[in-house]
Amino acid sequence: MREGKLGFVICVLFFLMFESTFGRFVVEKNNLRVTSPQNLKDTYECAIGNFGVPQYGGTLAGAVVFPEVNQKACKSFDDDVSFKFKSGAGLPVFLLVDRGDCYFTLKAWNAQKAGAAAILVADDRPEPLITMDTPEEETARNDYLQNISIPSALISQSLGEAIKRELSKPEMVKVNLDWREALPHPDDRVEYEFWTNSNDECGSKCESQRDFVKEFKGVAQILEKKGYTQFTPHYITWYCPEAFILSKQCKSQCINHGRYCAPDPEEDFSLGYDGKDVVAQNLLQACFFKVANESGKPWLWWDYVTDFSIRCPMKEKMYNKECADEVIKSLGVDLKKINECVGDTEADEENSVLKAEQEAQIGKGKRGDVTMLPTLIINNRQFRGKLDKGTVLKAICSGFEETTEPVICLRDGIETNECMENNGGCWMDKSSNITACRDTFRGRVCQCPIVQGVKFFGDGYKHCEASGALRCGLNNGGCWKDTQQGRTYSACIDDHTKGCKCPHGFRGDGHKKCEDIDECEEKTVCQCPDCRCKNTWGSYDCHCGSNLLYMREHDTCISKDAKSGIGWGFVWVIILGITVAGAIGYAFYKYRIRTYMDSEIRAIMAQYMPLDNQAEVAVHGSHGNV
Repeated sequence: MREGKLGFVICVLFFLMFESTFGRFVVEKNNLRVTSPQNLKDTYECAIGNFGVPQYGGTLAGAVVFPEVNQKACKSFDDDVSFKFKSGAGLPVFLLVDRGDCYFTLKAWNAQKAGAAAILVADDRPEPLITMDTPEEETARNDYLQNISIPSALISQSLGEAIKRELSKPEMVKVNLDWREALPHPDDRVEYEFWTNSNDECGSKCESQRDFVKEFKGVAQILEKKGYTQFTPHYITWYCPEAFILSKQCKSQCINHGRYCAPDPEEDFSLGYDGKDVVAQNLLQACFFKVANESGKPWLWWDYVTDFSIRCPMKEKMYNKECADEVIKSLGVDLKKINECVGDTEADEENSVLKAEQEAQIGKGKRGDVTMLPTLIINNRQFRGKLDKGTVLKAICSGFEETTEPVICLRDGIETNECMENNGGCWMDKSSNITACRDTFRGRVCQCPIVQGVKFFGDGYKHCEASGALRCGLNNGGCWKDTQQGRTYSACIDDHTKGCKCPHGFRGDGHKKCEDIDECEEKTVCQCPDCRCKNTWGSYDCHCGSNLLYMREHDTCISKDAKSGIGWGFVWVIILGITVAGAIGYAFYKYRIRTYMDSEIRAIMAQYMPLDNQAEVAVHGSHGNV
């Protein structure tokens, strides 16, 4: 046992050296806004506890209660008749307790059991805010830690005293816990890291990591495949102090000549696996991700670590490279490339992957150093709270820019749909249920929608109007439309314009009302002599007397007979003209043909027999030669 204890001391020394070299722990904070009484109204910082369920991306309002007894909440409130969760304002209760005497987690657990919606812990000394962390004792973790579901916050001593003074008057103290800016949300992609360990024999922490990976795998892979997130796994490694490099302890806990080490799984060098087995498997998992990521399938890491924990557990003596290789082969990832990445773990040289892991542990920007496992980092800020599927997904969802979050972030249990109550105060067309209220992870926005390719324009609060082609096909473009007497009229014009205009025969605003115009009463039509006018919906009828026919285009009457005579006479004139023109054309054609044929015949006959004038010329010529 002495050797085992010495090994544990060296492991602690690794950690302390890391802390002293790089230590920069960042306290993650959210805002606490006091809304009453007036003299306390302001916004204060508070530190997010590293347990429970912080409402990332949201807010929670409540009334503060400070118990008369058990003010440190180290005991259950079940039998405390002086303490009743009645805020008097119909608001959830935020229990204010003092720091000291027991674990932060026990205070939160007792507050939750008594019905509190959140716990505020007032510091007992004037100092910068710290992070309330979980206890290391296994009994405390196993009893209640994973069941804490309320958010917690540490507030300064001065704010705690000020709230207590107001409550003693008595005054109602109303506060609003606000986590909307607790994590950055700059764009439509969330980048997050999970610092973990392949070791499965480190107690409840290892169990919580393993369970989280199994539960979160499906969600993580969907988000990654669709490009919503960029995920990177990481592994903490320590180094062996130079003075101990050749010791048996360092040789059993480190690879690459003391450069990369992990604590002994059992904290006893004489039992089971050694730290070097853990760091070697951590390296293998990091290389698996590297090769899978280069092949365009980074999400396979979730399958690998899940399958490895099931198929290759330490308890069954399967925690080795041979078992790991079988898992890798089953997932179709290039084992040769992974082995090249791992390299020679016995060589006295640096490993590029593990060196990068050590460098990544150092905090950059607003992110602190990674010093404990497990650690989740979202958009370069450390996550605080219970490591489970729902809590982590809520935090990741808060990292998306408003209106860009995936649908999974808007499901029940992840966030509250503010559009369900009074339509979020936004514009809505009740006749078609088209609304400008758009639910986002941080709350609603009033934004004129696009529905079936039709864009609505307006302020989103009191007015939205459809515009563009096909707008009349969607709720008639928001314009008036009615059907009467078998006729349908609409004030919408299906083109690239917007607005509504009553059709011909109607007057009104075109949106809610178009009234029929009585053309007969206004005497704008049917003004010809002997005409009788009758108004119809959207039009009119006009009848002429004395067997006359009404011409609507010219608002006049004409004779039915005249119209008929003139029409047939004109037709007969056309027919006669065509006939005469045809006869003349035919006669001319015959004449031309006959003339042509005569000339052709005469030319042919002239070749075989002399004609009268040609004979005389031929005779005279012959006699002269003789």
